[in-house]
Amino acid sequence: MAASKARDAFSAGVRGLALAPAALVGSLLLFTLSVVAIALIPAGVGVFALPWALGGVRAHAERRRNLALRWSGVRIPPPRPAAPARPGLAGPVLRCAALLRSGATWRALLWLLADMTAGFLTAILPAVLLLYVVYGWVIALGAWRPLAGAGGVWFLFVHVTDRASGYAAAALGTAICVLGVFVGPALLRGHFRLTRALLAPSRERELERRVDRLTETRHDAVDASAAELRRIERDLHDGAQARLVAMGMDLGAVEALIDRDPQRAKRLVATARAASAEALTELRDLVRGIHPPVLAERGLPDAVRALALRLPVPTEVTVDVPHGARAEAPVESAAYFAVSELLTNAVKHAGAGRLWVDVSYGRGALRVLVGDNGGGGAKAGAGGGLSGVERRLGTFDGVLAVSSPVGGPTVVTMEIPCALS
Repeated sequence: MAASKARDAFSAGVRGLALAPAALVGSLLLFTLSVVAIALIPAGVGVFALPWALGGVRAHAERRRNLALRWSGVRIPPPRPAAPARPGLAGPVLRCAALLRSGATWRALLWLLADMTAGFLTAILPAVLLLYVVYGWVIALGAWRPLAGAGGVWFLFVHVTDRASGYAAAALGTAICVLGVFVGPALLRGHFRLTRALLAPSRERELERRVDRLTETRHDAVDASAAELRRIERDLHDGAQARLVAMGMDLGAVEALIDRDPQRAKRLVATARAASAEALTELRDLVRGIHPPVLAERGLPDAVRALALRLPVPTEVTVDVPHGARAEAPVESAAYFAVSELLTNAVKHAGAGRLWVDVSYGRGALRVLVGDNGGGGAKAGAGGGLSGVERRLGTFDGVLAVSSPVGGPTVVTMEIPCALS
């Protein structure tokens, strides 16, 4: 426990030292450039300089968002994408006006002010608290001697003039270091929470964006439902229905032949029995494709395990979900079919020799990771092979992230906000 706390405190100190220059120098420089660009708008120069300066601010904030998520698990919502420049002479003017009207611009400038002051302090303090022990013991182990002749030195509130006061400084530095072990990680989280408080959109803006997203995902859900109904209709028409029609014709022929050609009638009965078995298999597969019975009866973890057993590639499934806890049926269904599609794509296109699935729950979200050791190169976004999965998750405010460098491995992470019951 103590070793883990010390390790976390040391990590927070190192990360804080890496953040401090960006918080002080980077934010100060970008704030100055932005203010100068705004001041030069009446002269015309700022119309062209402001989008460039604010582009740097956006990149600076985006790096901080990434670090907040990676280092402290603090998720900071991104702003809306900047409006593209319109063609013509009026394009830069209209874009500049849109940036000035945007609340994200003023939130970013306010964040730069806070980042170069309070942000710098909360970033540097985790390291400073740990380094006080070094400073205190350097003074205690002899550095006090040359300083004593010059009237001594102050170590916080301890006036070091002799050996005894030097050891007092060392004791105080050790106490501050111990304090840093406990509060250093919290200070770093506080740095990122300050960033989130200033950069995150207002509640009204967030609600507007949520309404826009729900409108878009509702249309996607309607389109997906219509496509699914067409698929079911096509599968019934071309599969089970055709076999049942053929079986009915065979039974009609049997009825006509049973008296005058019993042997041929028996062969037709055997053909009809085989057609009925195939039709039943197709109907079962169709029902499984609509909602697998194992998913309804035993939940997502067991349904994913059953799915993995049917794959031709070795697949490892890891589950970290409270035993017996289940998400709502629509959420489980969306997650199941997303996993099914990802595994099917990996088997067909990735050339993978091994697959793995990790299902977990935490921070109010169901998290599913699907990976393969194939050739990589998978991409998310419109037009990609994963766009259908994104649309399915978007209906539930879910998100999808893809890491797939050329040469592999490919790791697709899905998160769906939900509550377990």
